[in-house]
Amino acid sequence: MKEKIYVHVADDHKIVIDGIKAILNTDKDIEVNGYSLTGKQVLDWFTNPENKADVLILDITMPIVDGIGVLEYFKNNKINQNVIIVSSYDDIKIVQEMINLDCNGYITKNNAGEYIIDAIKAVMKGEQFFTPSIQKELIKALSGQKVADGDLPDKFLIESLTDRELEVLKLITKQYNTIEIADLLNLGVSTIDSHRKNLLKKLKVKNSVGLAMYAVKHKIV
Repeated sequence: MKEKIYVHVADDHKIVIDGIKAILNTDKDIEVNGYSLTGKQVLDWFTNPENKADVLILDITMPIVDGIGVLEYFKNNKINQNVIIVSSYDDIKIVQEMINLDCNGYITKNNAGEYIIDAIKAVMKGEQFFTPSIQKELIKALSGQKVADGDLPDKFLIESLTDRELEVLKLITKQYNTIEIADLLNLGVSTIDSHRKNLLKKLKVKNSVGLAMYAVKHKIV
């Protein structure tokens, strides 16, 4: 392993960046080389030929361009950059998506202090690194077992909705009740009830008001 491992840290919260830097500064083999508060800053930094980092520590939820957009840019432009995702999202679907976009590791923020240095050194050896809980769920998913639901970015939650669920959500937002929605869509009341329950579960809200607020917030209506 080379003498110094240079790391760039990207998160939309400076306090998180400072926390990660404090942890990394405890290891003599690692040196932090700059930070970014938005995905656009990440892309600007890495497209500047004067900048270099062996490992990028990247959050998913970032302004302007999110972490997914950063990874997509790297992959589409064949930029070979080691990336470790450090995120509050722990659903295995988002982890698998990040792997498909060629990330080298995935750590949840509540475990970052314990694992981030090991993750960086593993990635520099050409290995992938996942925290034990994520690794366990990945193995279950690969073997076809049921995996636990976790937290997902809103983008993934919305994309998980079927066309019919989106129709029902839009009508709920317009304050139609179940019977009225069933009539408008030529469906049974029990079918609409099932769609409503699925929406509550997928979007992690408690009632129709929560569904309406979610739809408005994310410009679904």
